[in-house]
Amino acid sequence: MERTSAAKLAAEYLRLGGGRLAKIDDNLLSTRKWEHESRSAEAFWNEHIAPLDEESRNEVISHLPTINQV
Repeated sequence: MERTSAAKLAAEYLRLGGGRLAKIDDNLLSTRKWEHESRSAEAFWNEHIAPLDEESRNEVISHLPTINQV
């Protein structure tokens, strides 16, 4: 099964050493930086994920590990 573009973005961010975790509370999504992230992961986030509209960004966030999984 092919992954969605949101799943691919999240996977690449994590592969680059991304440290953000998803916080899902009452169906509201946000991220928290709980760990250090590499410069390349931060640059990837700022270039490819941060500019997305809220719905698309939330879809990417939903593919990140959650604070409850740590």
